[in-house]
Amino acid sequence: MLVRALRISLLEVVSKPKLNRRWVPLLARLAVPFRALHCWASQQWHPCQVLKLLLVVSFCAPVATAEEKFTPLFDGQSLAGWTQHGGKAKYFVDEGAIVGESVPNTSNSFLCTAKQYGDFILELEFKVDPRLNSGVQIRSQVFDKPTTAAGEGGKTRTIPAGRVHGYQFEIDNDPGRNRFWSGGIYDEGRRGWLYPGLRGGDGAAFTEQGRKLTKLGDWNTLRVEAVGDTIKTWLNGEPRADFRDDLTPRGFIALQVHGVGDKTDKLQVRWRNIHLRELSPRAD
Repeated sequence: MLVRALRISLLEVVSKPKLNRRWVPLLARLAVPFRALHCWASQQWHPCQVLKLLLVVSFCAPVATAEEKFTPLFDGQSLAGWTQHGGKAKYFVDEGAIVGESVPNTSNSFLCTAKQYGDFILELEFKVDPRLNSGVQIRSQVFDKPTTAAGEGGKTRTIPAGRVHGYQFEIDNDPGRNRFWSGGIYDEGRRGWLYPGLRGGDGAAFTEQGRKLTKLGDWNTLRVEAVGDTIKTWLNGEPRADFRDDLTPRGFIALQVHGVGDKTDKLQVRWRNIHLRELSPRAD
């Protein structure tokens, strides 16, 4: 009876609608051995059948767990593993979140991961002052000296030394301009808006959806999937951008504090629960 009760409890947990999806595969696998033990206890299976099933589960579980693993990029206590580039905005840790704080008369600032990533899923939460523009860089780069790099349509362009450039998940909520483009993709330091913009999307429709999804002054969830030349974004669980672009296949993740000109107000953006899952390159 105890074995059967434990298995039923596991299946009930798995079926919960609000269960974090990262736990579902693991809990589902745990339910299988309990099923085997229950069948054995009730004399439905021979002990050899139970042993075979448990061996299969133990062999498959480590592989599945590795593929489903999200790695935290932020330890919740320090900025270990991150390096600042660009402007001089302040970055610090407060209440389990990375805080970016604006500084007058400095350029865009970026707190960058030391590691670079190619194909991945990135998830995090952010909360931003509506007066501040921000974003999360993906597949981004910075060079120590001026560098000639590939541009649009086979052309080349020179990237200045120290200029962070690459794809940016925009955190762009501007009621004053009637624009809610969080979840769009901006090509920082290169081509400008990709979605909505060069790679598709309608600006007015994008704003209308963004207005409904955005939680001003509160925590919002971000998700980015970058696989091959496909980039997809979600804001608070709803799809936003979806397009193809192959200019940069790999780079670091970075947290942006946009320049504010000569404004002296200390405007803040916060990021927390920053997790990334690396993926195998797509076959096509």
